[in-house]
Amino acid sequence: MNISIQDIISVTMILFAVIDIIGSLPVIIETRNRVGVIHSEKATIASLVIMVLFLFLGESILKLIGIDVSSFAIAGSLVIFFLALEMILGIRLYRDDIPETASIVPIAFPLIAGTGTMTTLISLRAQYDIPTILIGISLNMIVVYVVLRMVGPLEKALGKAGISIIRKVFGVVLMAIAVKLFRTNAGL
Repeated sequence: MNISIQDIISVTMILFAVIDIIGSLPVIIETRNRVGVIHSEKATIASLVIMVLFLFLGESILKLIGIDVSSFAIAGSLVIFFLALEMILGIRLYRDDIPETASIVPIAFPLIAGTGTMTTLISLRAQYDIPTILIGISLNMIVVYVVLRMVGPLEKALGKAGISIIRKVFGVVLMAIAVKLFRTNAGL
């Protein structure tokens, strides 16, 4: 087995861009403000488990239930689109009746280990070997954990105006990602 540092860097950067934990900061802050606390360890471990399981079983699970990767990606693009609408318009579409689950839903899934990440993992698997992808996932989970742990200080540093600006800007970026994911998989 030959592990290439260049491949590890490539996989890590691709996943970093798709996971976009920095861009998700406004959603994370808003979720934390709604539910009181986000357990960074629980969210990070859940995200890691979801990604690793999907790396090994994702395509098989989708085939087993009769869903192709494109349909899965289109459904994920709609979830991302509605999250973006919440960010841009300042409205609340997603409602979680059990606040204790906020570390898993919506933080671990669909925010961190969402459909964009899952479809990316399937694509990466066609191009890179499993150990390289696992290292890339692990490096990203370290960054996710640090950001989740630092949400309070980051929120204080940014202030309400900064968070509002980031929320709207990244809402538009998130919406663009959703549209691109939809167009690519719908063949438009």
